[in-house]
Amino acid sequence: MRTSTILLITFIFIFPATATAHGYQANKEYAKCEFVDSQNRSMPYRMLSPQNMEQGEQYPLVLFLHGSGERGDDNEKQLAHGASMFTNPVNAEKFPAFVVFPQCKDKAWTEKIETRTFMPGAPTPEESNSEELVMGLIEELIKNNPIDRNRIYIVGISMGGIATYDLVCRYPDIFTAAIPICGAINPERLPEAKNVKFLIFHGEDDDEIPSVCSREAYKALNSAGATVDYIEFSGVGHDCWTSAFNYPSFLPWLFSQRKAAAINENGETMTCLDK
Repeated sequence: MRTSTILLITFIFIFPATATAHGYQANKEYAKCEFVDSQNRSMPYRMLSPQNMEQGEQYPLVLFLHGSGERGDDNEKQLAHGASMFTNPVNAEKFPAFVVFPQCKDKAWTEKIETRTFMPGAPTPEESNSEELVMGLIEELIKNNPIDRNRIYIVGISMGGIATYDLVCRYPDIFTAAIPICGAINPERLPEAKNVKFLIFHGEDDDEIPSVCSREAYKALNSAGATVDYIEFSGVGHDCWTSAFNYPSFLPWLFSQRKAAAINENGETMTCLDK
């Protein structure tokens, strides 16, 4: 039995993964909002808008998916990790964007978090209500704000990292770039997202979601021809998002990704990812 398989089996005993919120403070720069879809399902979210929007300009959209410790409906806890990175005055000026932190009320972003879901050969789980709401929210935001469809980014930590992988595989044409942090997915699904650009982070000593999950994801994406980089923090456990957020190229890499217009063999304009 391969080492990676052994580690994945270990997954059975260490899930569910947690990204615990403690000591969070309300960030008033993020507007408090609620999305309600056509089926009257609701999802609380917080949104940061560009400080000085210029007429006729379109801006990136960053979707940030929190971990299991921030679940609920208080519309506060989801800002515990990562929110201040975008409100930092230097970053806000350098990278103006719409940044959205939805809050998951359910057990998980994805339909199921079970070890076998992440193993090769496993069937793709059903799309969850939370994921459907997130995608409806994205379309609503694009409809009502000057958002550039060619610069839609997704970032997720822990449970949100799992959902990041899941959503880009379900909607590879929507997302330009993804940053899954200490996440996991059945690597056989990743060729579906080969045109999405990835920057993956994981802690080497993660005892909740083993780092082999990100290593296998990197190998699968690389083999599929995707643009992907993997950063593993030596001696760091599950709480690797702090190290990731402080990684020098985190925001510059994210905001440099875009889709571009291309001409196909019939002379038609298409949208594709920059290489």
